[in-house]
Amino acid sequence: MPSRSNGLPAEMEAVRTLALVGASAAGKSSLAESLLHKAGAIAACGSIERGSTVSDFDPLERRMLHSLNASVMHLTHAGTRIHFIDTPGGPDFLGQSLPALEAVETAAVVINAATGIEPMTVRMMEYAASRHLARMIIVNKIDSQGVSLAGLLADIQATFGRECLPLNLPDGVGRQVVDCFFNRFGQSDFGPVEAAHRALVEQVVEVDAAFVDRYLEEGDVDPAELHAPLEQALREGHLIPVCFVSSRSGAGLAELLDVIVKLLPDPTEANPPNFIVGEGAEAKPMEAKPDPSLHVLAHVFKVTVDPYVGKMGIFRVHQGTLTRDSQLYIGDGRKPFKVGHLFMLQGKDHVEVSHAVPGDIVAVAKVEEIHFDAVLHDAAEDAHVHLAPLAFPVPVHGLAVEPKRHGDEQRAWEILGKLAAEDPCLRIEHVAATNETVLYGLGELHLRIVLERLREVYRFEVLTRPPRIAYRETVTAPAEGHHRHKKQTGGAGQFAEVFLRIEPLARGAGFEFADEVRGGAIPGQFIPAVEKGVREVLAYGAIAGYPVVDVRVVVYDGKHHSVDSKDIAFATAGRKAFMAAIREARPAVLEPIVQIEIAVPEHAVGDVTSDLSSRRGLVTGTSGLGGGTVAIGGQVPEAELASYQSRLNAMTSGQGRYTIALSHYEAVPPAVQQALVGQYRVRDED
Repeated sequence: MPSRSNGLPAEMEAVRTLALVGASAAGKSSLAESLLHKAGAIAACGSIERGSTVSDFDPLERRMLHSLNASVMHLTHAGTRIHFIDTPGGPDFLGQSLPALEAVETAAVVINAATGIEPMTVRMMEYAASRHLARMIIVNKIDSQGVSLAGLLADIQATFGRECLPLNLPDGVGRQVVDCFFNRFGQSDFGPVEAAHRALVEQVVEVDAAFVDRYLEEGDVDPAELHAPLEQALREGHLIPVCFVSSRSGAGLAELLDVIVKLLPDPTEANPPNFIVGEGAEAKPMEAKPDPSLHVLAHVFKVTVDPYVGKMGIFRVHQGTLTRDSQLYIGDGRKPFKVGHLFMLQGKDHVEVSHAVPGDIVAVAKVEEIHFDAVLHDAAEDAHVHLAPLAFPVPVHGLAVEPKRHGDEQRAWEILGKLAAEDPCLRIEHVAATNETVLYGLGELHLRIVLERLREVYRFEVLTRPPRIAYRETVTAPAEGHHRHKKQTGGAGQFAEVFLRIEPLARGAGFEFADEVRGGAIPGQFIPAVEKGVREVLAYGAIAGYPVVDVRVVVYDGKHHSVDSKDIAFATAGRKAFMAAIREARPAVLEPIVQIEIAVPEHAVGDVTSDLSSRRGLVTGTSGLGGGTVAIGGQVPEAELASYQSRLNAMTSGQGRYTIALSHYEAVPPAVQQALVGQYRVRDED
C-alpha cells in the first residue's frame, strides 16, 4: 500500500469522500447499497424495486424507482471512514447533484456498461473538472449481456482523454476483476494486464521527474512508492482512474473499496476548496486548511425541511473540529447557535457522533436560520467567508400556481418557500405584471415532482396553469377622443364632458399626462379625476385586456355643471374619452421579446437554429464553448417558448440547455393580435 505521512493526526488520513454522479439508470443507488453491504454497514442489500435501499428512502423515490434527492451515507473499510453521496442522474435534478460536488474530494462518475456514455455523464465530468476535483470512472453492470467493455473503455478515452486508464480489468466475462496497478502480471478479458500496468505507471511518473528517470533506468517502479505522484496526478486531472464493477453480482466491489482507501485522496491531499473572503471586486481567495486544531470552517451543501422534524442542515467540515457543544455562527450572523446533537447520516437514519474532523459530512437539526450555501464558523473574522458559487443552470420552465382554497395564499407562499430552500434550482416569483405566483424549475419533471411533494408531504393542493404572457397595449398614431357623461336619477345628477388627444411615445417611455385646459372649462379640482379615469384604462387595457404603455394624453377642453359635476363623473368621462381615442390611434398589442442563449452539441446546431427561426426567432450569432459545445444567441418571442426545454431535449438528446432574459417589447403579428382581441371580447361579454 502506498505510504501516507503528512504529520497530521491519523484520523485525518482515514477519511475519504466521494459523490456518485452520472446518468439515470447507471446504477448509482444500487452500487452504494452494495458497497454498504460489502463493508458490513448494513446487514442485507435493499432493492430499488422493493423501495428498500438506504439512499432512496423518500416515498416519491420509492414510487418512481429512481433517485430524486442527494442522499448521504457512510461506511468503514480497512480502518477508513468513507462518506458517499448518492445523487440523482436526471438533468431536472441538478439542484441536488451539483451541490454534492462541494462536499467531496472525488467525483465518482458511474457509467452503465449496457448504455455507455450518456449526456449527463459528460456534464458531470465537466462540472467536476471545473471544481478541480479528483475524478474516477466506475463502469457498473459489467456482467450485462452483449456488452463490449473494451469498446466502452475506448469510447471513454475518446470522449474524456487518454488519461482515463483502468486500475483493474474485468475477467471471466465480467465475473471478477484483476488489479493492474499493484499487479504487473496476469490475464484479463482484455488480455495480459502488463500493458495496462505499464500505462498506469508511466502516466503517474510523468508528474515527477525523479520517478521518470528511475522508470527509464529500471523499466518499472514499485507502485507502493508512487503515492505522492499518484495524488498529484489525480489533483491535476493527469490521471482519471477507471474501475469495473457489478453491483448486482458483487464483482469488483471489494477491489473498489480497496482502491478508495489506498489510492484516492484524503482531505489533506486534494485541491483546496474555493473559499473567498469579501464580496464583489473586493473578494480575495482564502485557503481553508484541513487541520483539526484550527478554528472551524464548514459549508452547508444541502438543506432538508421536514414538516415534522423541522429544518436540517447537512455540511462538510473543511477546517477545525466540531463537537456537540460547539458554538457556531451562520455566515455573517451575529447570534451563534449551539450544536446540541451532531449526526452522520445513513440515508434517512441519523447516527449521533461526538465530533467531526475535516473531511467529515455531518448534520445538525432544528436550526431555523441555517440555509443552503451557508458557511458555519466559530471565529468572528470568518463572518465574510463563503465558497465560490456554483454555476447552476438557470430555472426557466415556469408554472403559475394558486391555492385551491381561497384564503390559503399566505400558506402557499410559506410552503413553496420551504421547498425552494431545499433546491437551489427551484425559484418562486410573484410576477406583478400578471399578478401570478410562478414556480420556475429546470423542466416539466422537476416541477411535477415539486407539486407531488407539495401534495403528499404538506397535504396542500394547488391549481396550475401555464404562466400568462405579459403582453402590453400601445398606440401607433395620434388621435382624439371625446365623451360626455350625463346621468340623472331623480336626485343630484352626474355631468362631465372631456376632450383629449393622445400620441405615441418611444418604446419604454411609459406614460405622460398633461393638462392644457384653458378658461376653466374643466375646473382644476376635477383634472385629477380625469387622470384617474385614464389610468384605469392604462391598468386594464382597451382592446385586449393588457396594460397600456408608451402613450401621452393631453386633456385640452371640456364642460362642467356647477351642481352635477363631481369626481366620479369626470373619471368616467376621462376613461371613455381615452378608450375612444385609442380605438382611432391604430392600437397595437406588444409582446415581450427575450434574449436567449442556448448551449448545444455541435451536431445539433442546425436543428436548433432552424427550430428557433420557426418560432419567429432571430439568431444573432454562435460561438464555441469548447468540448464540442456551441452557444447560440438570439431573440425570440416569450410566447413561443412554451415547453421549449422538452423540444430542446428531443433535438439534443438531453444535452441542450438555455437561459432567457427580457430584451424588449415589439408588436405582435396581425393574426396574433386579432386572436388576442377576439379572446378578450369573448371574456368581456361573459
